[in-house]
Amino acid sequence: MRSPAPAALGLLLLLLPPPPAEAAKKATPCKRCRELVDKFNQGMVDTAKKNFGGGNTAWEEKSLSKYESSEVRLLEITEGLCGSSDFECHSLLEEHEGHLEAWWLRLKKDFPDLFEWFCVKTLKVCCSPGTYGPDCLACQGGSQRPCSGNGHCSGDGSRQGDGSCQCHLGYQGATCSDCTDGYFSSLRNETHSVCTACDGSCKTCTGPSNKDCGQCAEGWAQEDGACVDVDECAAETPPCGDQQYCENVNGSFACEECDSTCVGCTGKGPGHCKECVPGYTKESGQCADIDECARPEKACTRQNENCYNTPGSFVCVCPEGFEDTEDACVQTQAPGGEVAEGDPTRQPSREDL
Repeated sequence: MRSPAPAALGLLLLLLPPPPAEAAKKATPCKRCRELVDKFNQGMVDTAKKNFGGGNTAWEEKSLSKYESSEVRLLEITEGLCGSSDFECHSLLEEHEGHLEAWWLRLKKDFPDLFEWFCVKTLKVCCSPGTYGPDCLACQGGSQRPCSGNGHCSGDGSRQGDGSCQCHLGYQGATCSDCTDGYFSSLRNETHSVCTACDGSCKTCTGPSNKDCGQCAEGWAQEDGACVDVDECAAETPPCGDQQYCENVNGSFACEECDSTCVGCTGKGPGHCKECVPGYTKESGQCADIDECARPEKACTRQNENCYNTPGSFVCVCPEGFEDTEDACVQTQAPGGEVAEGDPTRQPSREDL
């Protein structure tokens, strides 16, 4: 089968519906209408203190009608509604410019809310606040306080959605009037329901303190009528690994790594080691490095060999001018049979170590 030509393929791609992400970005008819009305209202604010701009304003307003409600002002407002590249705005304005003109010249006093008259009643692309769907039905909990004021009504103010409530944190139920676990009802009457967070020690509660818990949260336990923190670090079986120590925190615990000088530990740093790793010893209560080179018995046994202490260990190095053999550091021979000068006590370079 022949593959389609590039031109035909391009045409096919143009005819295909846009990907879901692009479709989601496209503004709804209600949103476009609301944006147009918002710009119109802003235009009214921007032109509120203007006049005809001629030399005799009093005569112009008397002869040509007042600027406040004139077609001249309407034209100034509509000219600033759409950006030069905003095709959808220009299309909407061109299609419904007659409606806006009718509202401006004849209906503005009877219907002062342009959004309600234009987007809701005339074009029927939006709903009044607190209503949703094709028939603008009341949201759950009523249009005056949708979702008891504690959530968002799906489709609120549009011809979309199903009117169900998406509750804010701490609230649940069809109308978001009930409290979730971790919250208690601090106010409830016919019109309002307020849920307040419990103390951190409570899973459920009837008030704000750790003595008001119905159930304790995980990591807390009842003691003398209150929920108190459980010290997991004091458990018979330690919760952390052999090379870790346990730190208790409210409602939980944390396992932290022991200091590198420790074999087991009870806390942070070399002062809390149970035992020391090889090369370290307890001094003044903490693990300190052993200087093997300072001991009476020589750590480096070959002749002329130098000893250098390192953290937890030591190294044996022949000095400069000497070379390694199995039994000793032997001074090297210079050209002509002379022995090269060398100082057995000279410190080696970093590369030698």
